[in-house]
Amino acid sequence: MIHEGGHILMALILKWKITKVSILPFGALTVFDEDINRPVKEEALIAISGPLVQLFFTFFVFKGEMISYSLAILFFNLLPIYPLDGAKFLNLFLNKIMSFRLSLIATLYFSVICLFFLVVKCNFNLLFILIVSFILVRVIDEICKVEVTFNRFLLEREIKNFNFKKLKVINGLNVHRMRRDFRHIFKVNGYKTEKEILKEMLSITYENVPKKSKH
Repeated sequence: MIHEGGHILMALILKWKITKVSILPFGALTVFDEDINRPVKEEALIAISGPLVQLFFTFFVFKGEMISYSLAILFFNLLPIYPLDGAKFLNLFLNKIMSFRLSLIATLYFSVICLFFLVVKCNFNLLFILIVSFILVRVIDEICKVEVTFNRFLLEREIKNFNFKKLKVINGLNVHRMRRDFRHIFKVNGYKTEKEILKEMLSITYENVPKKSKH
């Protein structure tokens, strides 16, 4: 809870909307109701605040066995496995060098690989099985929702105004190359803004939805 308090404190400072705090087998998890397109640096500040607060308590407040216990929890939390903080750091780094969709997929599949090695290397006990099972279900669920998450990313870009300073030019209609913290210009028979491209795409999608029968 001390660790999670660090996340929550920074989220409140940055005025992020907190939906709930869930108690899970490996600790706690704060759920936010925020745009995917919030600045990467804000998400990074929230992600790093938890480990920093925990480290402060570990070395300046905790005594005896609590120190080693806290460090063990912190080390586990920094593994690059979704939904642990380590996976958030990995995803934020990947967002700086590649598209949003590709960084999301890479993070989730890397989580599966790391989880496999964790199972191979660790000794089994009831708590370990519970934690690994829970994490595996979460990872699989997120993999199944990749397109939903990506479509939400696109929809936010179409209906909301984000003031990104960095510009990226994309050849063709490849929206899969869109990145966080960038505004985009698409080179398609001239140049079009991302809002124009996304509006056209969403209009075509809506027109292709079957009409409900009156019978």
